Amino acid sequence: MSIAKLTQAERDSDLASLIENGWSLVDNRDAIAKTYQFCNFIAAFGWMTRAALQAEKLDHHPEWFNVYNRVEVVLSTHDAGGLTGLDIKLARAMDRLAS
Repeated sequence: MSIAKLTQAERDSDLASLIENGWSLVDNRDAIAKTYQFCNFIAAFGWMTRAALQAEKLDHHPEWFNVYNRVEVVLSTHDAGGLTGLDIKLARAMDRLAS
């Protein structure tokens, strides 16, 4: 199944709300990134577990890095060569889980 990259109109509307919520565009790459900070390692790892379940439901998996209470996330759809609706859905799900 082919997944289409976001159109310019989708980028303008969907990315604007994510950027307002702490996501940023990655330099030299069609991807978005965000760093989540939690009160401790257990909270960070718990969030990662819940986010992993959402990612598995979407069959779309993040690039992420965890140190103690911090989780750095990068989203991009490798099969499409850039940002797609899957990245938007997963970013929104991650934000909901963190709130």
